Amino acid sequence: MRPYLKFLSELAENNHKDWMDANKSWYQNTRKEFLADVEVLLKNLSEIEPAFSSFQAKNCVFRQNRDIRFSANKNPYKTNFAAYFSPKGKKSEGPGWYLHIQPGQSFFGGGIWMPMSETLKKIRKEIDYSGAELERILNEAEFKRTFPELEGEKLKTSPREYEADHPYIEFLRLKSFVVSHPIADKDVDSGNFIHQTLQGFRTMYPFLQFLERAVEEVEDGSGIL
Repeated sequence: MRPYLKFLSELAENNHKDWMDANKSWYQNTRKEFLADVEVLLKNLSEIEPAFSSFQAKNCVFRQNRDIRFSANKNPYKTNFAAYFSPKGKKSEGPGWYLHIQPGQSFFGGGIWMPMSETLKKIRKEIDYSGAELERILNEAEFKRTFPELEGEKLKTSPREYEADHPYIEFLRLKSFVVSHPIADKDVDSGNFIHQTLQGFRTMYPFLQFLERAVEEVEDGSGIL
């Protein structure tokens, strides 16, 4: 049984430094197990994307401490465990896979979340040229079962560069290009989420390849090819 949900539930109820200090060993042991699971994901992802063969789990897992400097929420700790897998690192502008563990809110997913203006323009340009390819990827049977729709905020009107009757205007109006699939608490507890996540990551791969092709000029490199 994985300890994640029990620990995170307690942390959500006691989100302050005194509690974390008193439960430091519990936190460290739980995080260590999460790092081990992330290593399993990395090993399998390296079969798809060789760049991951040189990564360690700590390269992908986010810090538990929150940046509260400009936030109204002053709770010092995140109440989830999360990891982001991108060949160019978790701070990359490029696409990647994401895993989020949180009681009642766990999921795996991926894509590009709220890209900068220049990257967004590149993605829209690729959709303008190759929207039919993206549509085929999203409508592939296994992909559609796992990820029913593209998620993310949309413009209320068309982007200035494109006509409202563009055949792929719904894609072009997106400001993020992400997909996700929920993970049940029982699958987190049992560890079955590892297998589910890997299956989902493999299914997602053509989608990430499409996005990488769009943004590679921004990053001046390749990856996910």
